[in-house]
Amino acid sequence: MRDRDESGRPRNARPRDAYGRPLPHGTSGIPTMPDDLDMPPEEALVEAQRLLDADRPFHAHEVLEAVWKAAPEPERELWRGLAQVAVGVTHLRRGNTRGAEALLSRAAERLVPYESAPPHGVDVQGIVERARDLAANAPASGPITFRLTHG
Repeated sequence: MRDRDESGRPRNARPRDAYGRPLPHGTSGIPTMPDDLDMPPEEALVEAQRLLDADRPFHAHEVLEAVWKAAPEPERELWRGLAQVAVGVTHLRRGNTRGAEALLSRAAERLVPYESAPPHGVDVQGIVERARDLAANAPASGPITFRLTHG
């Protein structure tokens, strides 16, 4: 039976590991982001980059997803693509190369329209290139680096 919130929506209250995989109840895990996370884009990019650098792509995805859900229409697909990149990296870290390839490729295509005028200092071209490279050449192990912004 799934955990549910006050409104009856499904929630998974089980602890999670660094890559977002559920752990048994009663185990200590890595805290996830709050469901009501609300950050301005620049702050979210800094936090997501910190999490990616700490090899916590699942948690970076949660930050980026929160911005995606709150973003104005012209930027929604940008944030959705960034969240998908983080999920793609999560799949790589979990050993799911097929899922990673699909998500990273989809994310790259979603981000391409933002290459000519990227908002918030996002390095869209660099992210698209890196996502396509990871989709084509998924590393078996080792760190997976990603820069979300220029600099």
